[in-house]
Amino acid sequence: MPCDKSCPIEHTVNLIGHKWKVLILRTLFNNGTQRFSELSKGINGISQKMLTQQLRQMEDDGIIYRKVYPEVPPKVEYSLTVLGKSLKPILDEMNSWGIEHLKHSNLNQQNNG
Repeated sequence: MPCDKSCPIEHTVNLIGHKWKVLILRTLFNNGTQRFSELSKGINGISQKMLTQQLRQMEDDGIIYRKVYPEVPPKVEYSLTVLGKSLKPILDEMNSWGIEHLKHSNLNQQNNG
């Protein structure tokens, strides 16, 4: 897979390659529209600062949509855009690969243990 400065793999990794972005996508695919607190609870180990930063980047990249309701206190919901939803086959493949790798890892541990 030859790549130059317009490499599609590099472009994709730049958009979703961060650990937290993939977990945000997973949470939104699994649970649909989420509020900030729901996302935070669904992603182990993420700080509020990091979640805010990643959500802003993903919104700027057109992957997620941020809807603010005119209420006090403010209500904000996050959902996948059409572009974000188009990433589902990539996450499905990552899931399938992860299942197989975990099986392989578990077999190796059993055989070596």
